[in-house]
This record gives sequence, structure tokens and C-alpha cells, in this order.
Amino acid sequence: MAQKVRIALDAMGGDFGPPVVVAGAGISLTRHPDTEFILFGDSTAISRELEKHPAMKAASKVVHTDVAITMEEKPSQALRRGRKTSSMWLALDAVRKGEADVAVSAGNTGALMAMSRFNLRMLPGIDRPAIACVWPTIRSESVVLDVGASIGGDARHLASLAIMGGAMARVLFDIERPTVGLLNIGVEEVKGVEEVKEAAELLRSMDLPELDFIGFVEGDGIGKGAADVIVTEGFSGNIALKTAEGTARQIAEYLRSAMSRTWRSKLGYLFAKSAFKALRDKMDPRKVNGGVFLGLNGVVIKSHGGTDAEGFASAVDVGYEMVRYDLLTKINQTLNRDGGSLTLVPAAQEAVS
Repeated sequence: MAQKVRIALDAMGGDFGPPVVVAGAGISLTRHPDTEFILFGDSTAISRELEKHPAMKAASKVVHTDVAITMEEKPSQALRRGRKTSSMWLALDAVRKGEADVAVSAGNTGALMAMSRFNLRMLPGIDRPAIACVWPTIRSESVVLDVGASIGGDARHLASLAIMGGAMARVLFDIERPTVGLLNIGVEEVKGVEEVKEAAELLRSMDLPELDFIGFVEGDGIGKGAADVIVTEGFSGNIALKTAEGTARQIAEYLRSAMSRTWRSKLGYLFAKSAFKALRDKMDPRKVNGGVFLGLNGVVIKSHGGTDAEGFASAVDVGYEMVRYDLLTKINQTLNRDGGSLTLVPAAQEAVS
């Protein structure tokens, strides 16, 4: 793929809007000069920020809209008010029309998921979307999904998550056959709910050459990096993600308190300053910002709403890599192998709320 990667940005998304979106995209542009942007939102506010970043201005096109989805809107409200008119919808629509290769937004997660699913539709063989994130581990990094797109899931859904997560790991980590584990309460075959045990049987029977299914992984295996891809449904995945984020903040606060308690600890901090900086960088959520919406007929990246420019740049970087290394093709190759192994398994009816 020799042409430039075209990235559609919801410039009004997130807590800060154009100042963070433009600055963050500008940081990503320095890392990936073969990128061009379409920014959707208030043209006056966007242009004001572009004047501060000449390289971004030269690589960008601005499309004006007066409508922006707020962080408080329910998905149904966002669809009614923002369909075909909001900066979020128009960024997604650019992907659907082939005007952009990926859409990136720091906006309302529920609204972005609803609009993405409504506008882009699902890939053949996939019934429900997922949010995948990159999780720092002792070993390196892992892809974890689903971290909150949908609640619950039968064996077929969990198998589809394994296929999509495996494709993402192949793109991000340049691994020919990533290891995949199912999150469970134990590694023994008899443990866990029926859906998880059935998913394990299904993945073994499919014997996919694109991934190496290793069985069950317990909760502590996520941080250990027990597998390149760890699969769970959205309820437990979101709890695991928020627990890890809270634990990271807790440890950071413990360290900060301990290092400032006495003059000896302050002196010790000075000697170990470089080590603490390395730890802080490893735990910095900005470095792994950017959840990938998987299962859609298009690439969509969700950035944390409250991130700064460096964090948003990481989300744009993820979008670039997903496009440049052809995520959708890799997912489709696995889904359609041997006539589509996954489509032979009946899909469960999705609950509607």
C-alpha cells in the first residue's frame, strides 16, 4: 500500500476538542509523514489550531459542521440528533464512502459505537462488535478484548473475538501466529462458565493456522503476558481494565507517598530517579491509548476523552498501523478460511436493551 494513509478526525470529540486533536495529530504526523487528515467540526476553532501547526495545516482538510456529540448523550439520543450532521458521524461516513481509511474520535464511547455499527455495518461472519486495547505486561504487550463493547457472549462470539484479536496482534506485534488465551477463573478444563468452555472446544476444533490457542488464562495472567491475545466478554473485560487502571494509580500514589516521607527516602529517590522514570513511562496510559473497534466493516479508533495531545497521538498511531498493515484483510482471511469456519456455528440472539 504505497499511497498515504487518510485519517478522518472527529475534531470536536473528547473533553478538549480541537486543541488536543490537532496537536496530537501533529505529533503523530512527525512519526508518520505519509499521513493526511480530514478534520470534521467547527471550522473556525479547527483553523485557529491549525495555524499553530503548519505541518498539520499542510496535510489537512477541514469540513465544517455545527453539530457535536456531547460526552453525556445516550447512544440513541446521539443517533437521533447527530446522524448525518455531527462531526462524529461525518468522520465515520468518510470511512464508509472510501474518502478516509480510518476514523479516530475521543468522543462519547457509546455514541461512537452505535454510530459506527449503524453507519459501517458488521463484517460478514461477525455479529457483535468489540473494543480491543493494548495492555502493557511484564513480558511485553498483549491485545485484550472485549473491554466494554457488549455484555455477555456465547462460544461463537468468543471465537470471533479470538480471530479478530489474533489479526490485531499480527498487525501490531508482527507475529505470524500469536498465542490466544480465554480469560477464566482457572486453567483447568472443568472450570468456568459453559460459554467459555464451549468456546475453548470450538477454537480447538477450528484449528486455525493464524493463531495458537493455548487454553485458559487466569486474571493474573493478563499482567504476566501469558498470551499475545486474551479474550473475554465485555462485562468482565471492562472490569479488568478499570481495575488495572485503578491499581496503577494506587501504586503510583503509594510510591509518591513513600518517596516523600523522610529525607532518607527523598535521597533514595534521587539515586533511583531514572528507574522511577522508566516505571512511570511503562505505566503511562497515554502510551497505550487507542481502543480499536473490531468487527466493523471499517477501522475506527477510540481515544480516551480526557487524554492530552501525546495520548491522542498514540490513538492516531494505532489507527495508522491498523490501516498500513491491513487489519481488515487479515480478519477476513481468517473468517473466510475453508469457506468460513465460524459461519458454520449458529449465532446466539443478541439481547436488545
